[in-house]
Amino acid sequence: MTGHDRSELRAYAAGYWHWLTPAERETLRADPDPAVREAARKRIRDEDPEAMRADLPDEDCLPRRTLLYNCAVSAAVAEACLTAGRDLTSLAHNRYTPAFAVQRLARHPDPEVRALVAARADLGPGLLAALADDPDEGVRLRARTHPLPRTWAQRDALDRVIGRGADQIGALARSFGEPDPGWYADCAASGDPLLRRAAASWPDLPAEAAARLAADPDPDVRHLLACNHPAAPPELLLEAFLALPRQRAHLRTLPRLPRTGLRHLLGHADAEVRALAAGDPTLEELPLRLLDDPDAAVRRAAAANPRLPGDLLARLLEDPATAEDAAANAALTDVRLHALLDRAGVPEGAAAGEAR
Repeated sequence: MTGHDRSELRAYAAGYWHWLTPAERETLRADPDPAVREAARKRIRDEDPEAMRADLPDEDCLPRRTLLYNCAVSAAVAEACLTAGRDLTSLAHNRYTPAFAVQRLARHPDPEVRALVAARADLGPGLLAALADDPDEGVRLRARTHPLPRTWAQRDALDRVIGRGADQIGALARSFGEPDPGWYADCAASGDPLLRRAAASWPDLPAEAAARLAADPDPDVRHLLACNHPAAPPELLLEAFLALPRQRAHLRTLPRLPRTGLRHLLGHADAEVRALAAGDPTLEELPLRLLDDPDAAVRRAAAANPRLPGDLLARLLEDPATAEDAAANAALTDVRLHALLDRAGVPEGAAAGEAR
């Protein structure tokens, strides 16, 4: 967007100053539109520690945390935070934190602070080795998982998958600063499951590597692939659907999630799984007990299943409690649907007009 014809989009691009190259930043600073130049000028605090210091609120608030997490940090601001013992996780994460502060944060009593330092891309071998022998397991893990040299984009990609399981992570949005594709390919071939989880979360991973991860011994690797990669096999999506309750709404949107061959799941203890199986249009016979299931989603799926006997479907259409779900049944003929519209008082041609 930095070179877009529309000036409002160029101004919007300035909001992502952190991810722009020096040349792109200079282009926005010299833009012919004053509004774009002003948008670029306001981002000076991202690079100028003294400008950030002038803007930094004293009270603990989101603007303060945002500045200390992302923007250039002066030595004076860093020293003040260290002395007061505040905002230390923000400093430990911030790529602009001065080296003296990073050294002190690496020895801080809080293991969360030390783990954030261990993930940084600007560590020297000596400090990284010390953190790799830290008494806290989480700090050691973060230091050892990602060898030097490393980039900030790689750090951010690992931050998305470390410390949480696939059900907490799910489908990840693309970052503005994704690592090089070759790094993801190396992660996919790594012996470290955490690196393979990072690779599994990247939707552009080559098909060959994705096929290997689909059979990975680590379930989080397999399930992250199911949530994020368009070539994840159908059987893996069904496995993920069973294993990841938080991600089922997303998995239902994926066309490769199996909707047939689910009879074996009709008696599953989880109602969401029964509901998926109850919608299987290939069932030879729909178990009618599903219409009385304790869960409403299962009852709705059963009422909409095209395998429902015609006489029973007709009775469901007459019952206000089930009519709406039964009306979604794909087995209803055009004649029956038009009759329902006539009974509802919809004027002839109105439904078609609304559809258009």
